[in-house]
Amino acid sequence: MFKNFFGKCLVTFFVLLLLIPGFTNQKATANSLPQNEMRAAWIATVSNIDMKAGMSKTQYTQWVQSTLDKLKANNFNTVIFQVKPLNDALYPSKLAPWSSYITGKTQGTNPGFDPLQIMLDEAHKRGLELHAWVNPYRVTMPSQSLSNLAADNVARKNSNWVVKYGKQYYLDPGLPEVQNYLLSTIEELVSNYDIDAVHMDDYFYPYKIKGETFQDQQTFKKYGGSFNNIEDWRRNNVNELVKKVYASIKAIKPHVQYGISPFGIWRNKKQDSTGSNTNGMSNYDDLYADTRQWIKDGSIDYIAPQIYWSRNHKAANYSVLLDWWGREVQTYAKVHPVNLYIGMANHKVGNDSDTAWNNKTEIISQVNANRANNNAQGQMHFSLRSINNNALGHASYLNQQLYNYKALTPSIYWKDSAIPLRPTDVKLSKESFGMKLTITDENSTQPRKYVIYRFDGTKEGSYEDAKNIVDVVYNTQGNTIYVDTKANRSKVYTYGIKSISATGVESKTAFVLKDGIPYQSN
Repeated sequence: MFKNFFGKCLVTFFVLLLLIPGFTNQKATANSLPQNEMRAAWIATVSNIDMKAGMSKTQYTQWVQSTLDKLKANNFNTVIFQVKPLNDALYPSKLAPWSSYITGKTQGTNPGFDPLQIMLDEAHKRGLELHAWVNPYRVTMPSQSLSNLAADNVARKNSNWVVKYGKQYYLDPGLPEVQNYLLSTIEELVSNYDIDAVHMDDYFYPYKIKGETFQDQQTFKKYGGSFNNIEDWRRNNVNELVKKVYASIKAIKPHVQYGISPFGIWRNKKQDSTGSNTNGMSNYDDLYADTRQWIKDGSIDYIAPQIYWSRNHKAANYSVLLDWWGREVQTYAKVHPVNLYIGMANHKVGNDSDTAWNNKTEIISQVNANRANNNAQGQMHFSLRSINNNALGHASYLNQQLYNYKALTPSIYWKDSAIPLRPTDVKLSKESFGMKLTITDENSTQPRKYVIYRFDGTKEGSYEDAKNIVDVVYNTQGNTIYVDTKANRSKVYTYGIKSISATGVESKTAFVLKDGIPYQSN
């Protein structure tokens, strides 16, 4: 009885919290444009999909800068950088060898610089979030054997940890020592880098191969005693890893998010009456990833299902799946809020047997559908190469039609709803290169970022209108400099600078400058 009463109170609390101004990611502008919207680009390093191998530090840095400049110019606000494509690392690690994808040489070859740190620094300089993308179990690609791995790779040092399936090798998810190792790699990553999130994609147990069996029966006999079948045990192995990763991240840096981008179908309705009205492979039955359970448990901060099908697709319709995921998040968010983003198939535009992808407006229509959905908070685009290739001009069209203004990344306000104070002081100076804002913050609890609003003339405009956002800048230890290079030095502006907490909560008031003079704003 008491437990039920407490549960009802908790649900009521979250419902009320969602109604409080400032504590919602559904904040829309006066023009019905979302002010908070995830706009992310995946940067895939596996098989050098989006990054070529063998660059020097200077070449790599220049590539990063030009890449991020383009994404920022197109009003993206997040990059998802693949830092562990296999059981390796694109950063100096004590637990995994250097990835061959950075040097193009043997795994373990030191490139002489830190690719992750450079990408992270340059992203934050531009106000972009960086989500570090890791693949937990995958050890090799089909063209590789264990002999291709570095001598200190744990897969070579612990052959009993490895399962060969098809032409690839994987770490066995059912082994406690594998889980402990994977947790330690995440802890190392989060401890050493100021990343905004840890991101996993759809590779848990491998995609099924007809006629092949994943050889973990001995592991099941040893550790699966409480389970009636190997399938439930496998799903539990993945669930346990997800829970432990989440807990480890939050224990080290509570503001760092944990997100997963799974295959687009949880289960089909024919397999489960609560599944989606689709007819395809499923996470639950084929990949042993009970993706809905993570929403129920609140063991992730965001989920980004890869709905890589068109709105005309019969077996897996985009609109059907968008609605299904939206309802699931809405149902369980009353107790465990989770942000819903949608994985977008930019790579299919002009390049798929489904003729719907021959129209550049398919992506536009899908983004519009996301915005119309009351639960989706934005999208993640696969991948950088497809965005840059701009097939049929779809990326340009997206920027012109829907990404033609800036947007803040959605918050995780339920993890810390404290509203930050506005910055202590802001000074403005007119320089030859633009309007220079010097933001000073002496508050005991300093924000992670600032959002710069700019209004023409001597009056404040609407802070609810995303078109008034000039930029986002990361706080640099209480003394932050931002240069508005797009401002006209001959014009008079009013600037409003608001703080953004580590969980993405925006300050209620702004520090206001009217033609360079501080002004007390309500």
